[in-house]
Amino acid sequence: MTNSAVKTLSQLANHEEFIQRHIGPDAAETAAMLSELGVDSMETLIAQTVPAGIRLPKPLATGPAMTEADALAKLKQVASKNKMFKSYIGMGYHPTLTPNVILRNVLENPGWYTAYTPYQPEIAQGRLESLLNFQQLTLDLTGMELASASLLDEATAAAEAMALAKRVTKSKSNLYFISDDVHPQTIDVVKTRAEMFGFDVVVGKAAEADAHDVFGALLQYPSTNGDIRNDSALIAALQAKKAIVAVATDPMALMLLKAPGQLGADVVLGSAQRFGVPMAYGGPHAAFFATRDAYKRSMPGRIIGVSKDRRGNSALRMAMQTREQHIRREKANSNICTAQVLLANIASFYAVYHGPQGLKNIAERIHRSADIFAAGLTAKNVAVVNGHWFDTITFNVANRAEVINRALAAGVNLRTDMADVLAVSFHEATSKADIAELFDIVLGSGHGLTVEALDAAIVSEGSQSIPADLVRTDSVLGHPVFNQYHSETEMLRYIKKLENKDLALNHSMISLGSCTMKLNATAEMIPITWPEFASLHPFVPRDQADGYYEMINELGDWLINITGYDNISMQPNSGAQGEYAGMVAIRKYHESRGEGHRNICLIPVSAHGTNPATAAMTSYDVVLVDCDKSGNIDMADLKAKAAEVGDRLAAIMVTYPSTHGVFEESIRELCDIIHSYGGQVYMDGANMNAQVGLTSPGFIGSDVSHLNLHKTFCIPHGGGGPGMGPIGVKSHLAPFLPNHAVVGIEGTGRNNGAVSAAPFGSAGILPISWMYIAMMGGEGLKLATEYAILNANYMAKKLDPLFPVLYRGTNGRVAHECIIDIRPLKEASGITEMDIAKRLMDFGYHSPTMSFPVAGTLMIEPTESESKAELDKFIEAMSTIRTEIAKVEAGEWTVDNNPLAYAPHTMEDIFDPAWDRAYERQYAAFPAKYVAENKFWPTVTRIDDVYGDRNLICSCPSPEAYR
Repeated sequence: MTNSAVKTLSQLANHEEFIQRHIGPDAAETAAMLSELGVDSMETLIAQTVPAGIRLPKPLATGPAMTEADALAKLKQVASKNKMFKSYIGMGYHPTLTPNVILRNVLENPGWYTAYTPYQPEIAQGRLESLLNFQQLTLDLTGMELASASLLDEATAAAEAMALAKRVTKSKSNLYFISDDVHPQTIDVVKTRAEMFGFDVVVGKAAEADAHDVFGALLQYPSTNGDIRNDSALIAALQAKKAIVAVATDPMALMLLKAPGQLGADVVLGSAQRFGVPMAYGGPHAAFFATRDAYKRSMPGRIIGVSKDRRGNSALRMAMQTREQHIRREKANSNICTAQVLLANIASFYAVYHGPQGLKNIAERIHRSADIFAAGLTAKNVAVVNGHWFDTITFNVANRAEVINRALAAGVNLRTDMADVLAVSFHEATSKADIAELFDIVLGSGHGLTVEALDAAIVSEGSQSIPADLVRTDSVLGHPVFNQYHSETEMLRYIKKLENKDLALNHSMISLGSCTMKLNATAEMIPITWPEFASLHPFVPRDQADGYYEMINELGDWLINITGYDNISMQPNSGAQGEYAGMVAIRKYHESRGEGHRNICLIPVSAHGTNPATAAMTSYDVVLVDCDKSGNIDMADLKAKAAEVGDRLAAIMVTYPSTHGVFEESIRELCDIIHSYGGQVYMDGANMNAQVGLTSPGFIGSDVSHLNLHKTFCIPHGGGGPGMGPIGVKSHLAPFLPNHAVVGIEGTGRNNGAVSAAPFGSAGILPISWMYIAMMGGEGLKLATEYAILNANYMAKKLDPLFPVLYRGTNGRVAHECIIDIRPLKEASGITEMDIAKRLMDFGYHSPTMSFPVAGTLMIEPTESESKAELDKFIEAMSTIRTEIAKVEAGEWTVDNNPLAYAPHTMEDIFDPAWDRAYERQYAAFPAKYVAENKFWPTVTRIDDVYGDRNLICSCPSPEAYR
């Protein structure tokens, strides 16, 4: 071996570096792509793409890259600082037993967690079926007519119920009533939302609700202290005054309690967390939401509906997609861009696996634990506060502090936030030994009680802890799907059957522009199921969450460095929620300066599609700013509109690089113009994957941004959620970041309301982003951005001769995504962007973003994690499709008899004996050689959206369909 070939120990360890595993192209592919673009280096390409005036003067200070093993070891050490106490805190969060078949095959399975929102339903039938099961579960338990496929958490679902009430009520009132026994974090979030909408709120005793003239009311059933009331008369009295009544509830309790729909509720909502989802220090957890069919057009979130495909087969899709905020913009019903699909699927599978009898057994066991505990306390003359209960016993003891200290010494958390009383909430993991331990904690030693004797007495004498008129008498979950998969063998096969119907990142590239479907590395995902992160209640005492605080603070410091801001809030649990929190901070900032009259938000038409809905949620009027023919913000129009609104200007919401895929040269001038009128600059973080390490929002001059951790920072999309949307702010906005009614947050105003139910949002998935940044280091993060830009420009260069690239920057470069224009081809051939999207399924690809932000186009974002080989396969698919379109243009195929018009092709389609197409079966299914090596078969042909909306069915098909 010559000396020139000898490597150092460090060089020999290079194969362990995570960076080269995250970034797709190797050295040879990189050189080939740079050559194709006519540049000699990555530095030259970046210089041609990112304006010099906004380039960072120094590298990121997030530390050196760590190996996977070292990062996992360090994070495990951090996680070990969390104290693993038994939790009886309740308040909507409970320890659960996630069935291992679901844990391994759904939560830990990239076939489930790397899929995208099911906008292309033909290749998403699996998760759509699971979500339809979730809706059926919700309908059965709540007794309502229409359910959605999940919202972000219980508190934001309650806020959405208030907004729905205002939309549909005939009352002229501006007052909303909240019962004072609703969970405190829910009250907090609803009050914040009400303030932004300009609604008045009164919090009081439930019995006093109909003493007020209100447009709506929120009740809790069972209440936060565990009490159970029959509020049917109150609900009727409120409805007689035209009020809309929402009831927040517990799905496990509804296995034993009369459905809120039977009590007359207009809206029923809650958290599905205790259906097998870990507490995870607050989330992610799927909320459920159900209402009357009459309110379907005003319902927030997504609804899964039953339609049919071209062959007449039953097929599922998202119903009434025109309600979504990127389409309706400021007129949207809500801004829930990220649902909690992965968690809704887990809850759905939990119900399928246990079935109605299994769930009832779990509920009865929880309830029996509460009955035994209450009986023991009563026998020892301890005052039980709530006269009825499902799982929560609130009680009064003279030696409150002593009891709390005994509990902490035993590694047990009681609920201690209510004045003068304590509470214990039982859960499915509670054992007889746990109940005995609780007696020792509350009563001290020598109390003489035994769980067995108390249990026997209840069996003998019966229980009246649920009022007779609130005992559930109707059967639930009678559909076959909840009654046939109770063995692990059957459950495993059902999960696999659904997974096989879905195309996810573990099959092929998902090149969605503005959605950054990048690698969710296995090492990043491992920590989320560690008990030290997964098992913590969000309201544990501060010293029990030291590991979480250390991880959150370090991640926050890294994100502050990456964004160029001064402070950050981790509370928003989706990108849309982050936008909202940022705009709330801007509004509160203006109000603090006596400038509450500022009510105009400028939004360029090239901004992210959720922005107008967010501005509307903070009661800002939206004024759109035009773009020029090159896709850049029209600065003359911006100046004119800023001058026109003058001191009414509150903010601009701008996306950078723009959603048109361009780094605009005028961005700093834009910031200066807005600031000159006293406005604030909100820079949408959707396209942060093109900024990290090269520039930053704070350096450019903006005041606040949200970060889509489920885009740039590798939290997976999960089929349409989870997500996280923390916001970075400049120092003057820091006092207006969200706080929390239960867990105070340092560095923000004491009286600020919350925007999410948990203080740090979906904290349980933050370890994913921590791992990503730790393993990439500052230099790796910059490389990721550079390769995202390289891959996008290579894609644009190769596709442009086939489908013209619509917008480019000053030097002819695109940012990290590009828009290709289908409109000329549509005019010449009749083939649409929809046809191309569906034909791509035959090649095993998910469509790029369709008709957004420009109708009749496709927006492509390949990400840094895709190799040149994968990009070339996609380019080959698009080239083949272009050839097919040319045959339609030339008249060789008619516009209604060609592979694009019939796409996608299912196996049933291909083997149809009555094949009468103008093209061969073999070509339909295998249009490129590589397709045969890894064929993905769509399970339904093209779905009829119009039929589905005209015949809206959002529950499981009839049992006959399963036979």
